[in-house]
Amino acid sequence: MDWTQKRDGTKDQLRRLNKAIPDTTKAFSGLGKAVKEGGTLDFKTKELVAMGMAITLRCEACIVLHMEALVRAGATREEVGDVLSMAIQMGGGPAMMYAAEAIECYDQLTEEKAQAAE
Repeated sequence: MDWTQKRDGTKDQLRRLNKAIPDTTKAFSGLGKAVKEGGTLDFKTKELVAMGMAITLRCEACIVLHMEALVRAGATREEVGDVLSMAIQMGGGPAMMYAAEAIECYDQLTEEKAQAAE
């Protein structure tokens, strides 16, 4: 899978949804901002939790968006791997398949980030 295309396509879909139901999407966005900025856990830790949930819920769009946030937050491949391991333990075989997709996504997005930095 081309995760860059998946990310861009997902963002396009969300933009269309924002135009169709702006009040709902604005409220949901506000919730996301409050959750990510408040509390005792840092942003990267919260995104690692979200990644584990994306794996067990089998949501490719969630995987790519949260992986993008993790790459931006400086998550290491080892940190992501720990979360994927926990998700597999909790979600079994189906989670393993989505974890495999998630590590591919991490590798593609970190490569894209490295190329952009050059």
